[in-house]
Amino acid sequence: DFEQGLLRGHIAALRAVSCTPDQGNNPALTAKESNPLANFKGPTVSSHVLAARAKMKQDRAQATEAKSGKKVDVVMAVALKRYPEEYRQIMEGALSAEPVLACDVIENAIKANVAPSSELVQIAIEAEPAYAQEIVNTAVQFNPSEIENIVRVAIKAEPYDTSNIVNNTVANHPSKLLDILTAAITAIPDQATNIVKGILRLFPRQADTVVATAINKSTDNHNTDIVNAAIDSGFDRESAIAAAIASGAKKETLAKLNN
Repeated sequence: DFEQGLLRGHIAALRAVSCTPDQGNNPALTAKESNPLANFKGPTVSSHVLAARAKMKQDRAQATEAKSGKKVDVVMAVALKRYPEEYRQIMEGALSAEPVLACDVIENAIKANVAPSSELVQIAIEAEPAYAQEIVNTAVQFNPSEIENIVRVAIKAEPYDTSNIVNNTVANHPSKLLDILTAAITAIPDQATNIVKGILRLFPRQADTVVATAINKSTDNHNTDIVNAAIDSGFDRESAIAAAIASGAKKETLAKLNN
């Protein structure tokens, strides 16, 4: 079908972005350029020359990435406008073409308003889990009101990166601490201890509130571990127990912690 053919063409274009050099301003590196030491024998090249050449290669790589980002922006904008219902395919095509541009991909998808930000985050992280934190940062920047959903979806999609996602997001958005904590514990209750420890390392003065929220959002079998995590993080034992009990933890469950 004609429209499907056009869609496949857009996706193919996205995949081709990283493979299409700019012949006018960014010619492909020659064998000598890719290996600047090829013509030198022995220690005849100074460290200054080597450093300068390394910097030149880095600058070229950054310039290439910037140009690729602009190309992905253009192609995604056209594709999402013509086929908004095919946003998953378009995003996956873009990420397959240039994984390092994951932030550009999620930004374009959010701006196109084709689906909730949390859903777009899930698609992006499942396609490129290595860039989970960067994807979350970008999504929250463009849609801060969805921060709780974004964090919850992100750590479900990439649970092995839970600590980094939670700690980085809390550090960047401290006013949303409780929303992020709630989202994280709700998504992966078995990691409540690590989540509490990570947040208390960043915000030790929020211990009362962190313990109370964690207890409130967790099941009873995690209560002792949460209180212990707070104590291990430097929170006063009696205060930790009191905060937990005030939030619904059973006294008898925490009684042994008084010893």
